[in-house]
Amino acid sequence: MTATVLTVTETKPAKRPWVAAALSVIFPGLGHVYLREWLRTAMWITLIFAVVSLLMPADLVPAEFSLNAILEASQNVPNDVSLAVLGLRTVNVVDAYVMARRQNQRQAMASGTQCPACGHDLEDEDLSFCPWCATELDGDVAEDGTTADDSLFSF
Repeated sequence: MTATVLTVTETKPAKRPWVAAALSVIFPGLGHVYLREWLRTAMWITLIFAVVSLLMPADLVPAEFSLNAILEASQNVPNDVSLAVLGLRTVNVVDAYVMARRQNQRQAMASGTQCPACGHDLEDEDLSFCPWCATELDGDVAEDGTTADDSLFSF
């Protein structure tokens, strides 16, 4: 009998930016949970609650936490608080979308399927340069997408 060894690739599945944005619409930070960005999730939830607690007048905070009391208090929220929360939630949705796009782009560049300089797809693995921007691909690529040769000409 022979044993078969299976190798597992270490690539993560690409995250869908629209799913991250839709989850953030449902609840702030939920899109970042989908992206597994735990620190950013905590930051957004803390920021939303801090803004609400700082801007909400103390007389509008319900004494009891029943559904009716919370619904009544939410109808009496001042416009400036509502606009601040709406603005933060909008930025949260955009941030989740952008973070998903960046994660996908970094993953594609790290796997060698995209050019680190211009971001175009590389279809021919035999080429040593990008057919879109003529960047040499056989050098080491830094996190910012530059190669060792690029640093010689940076100003």
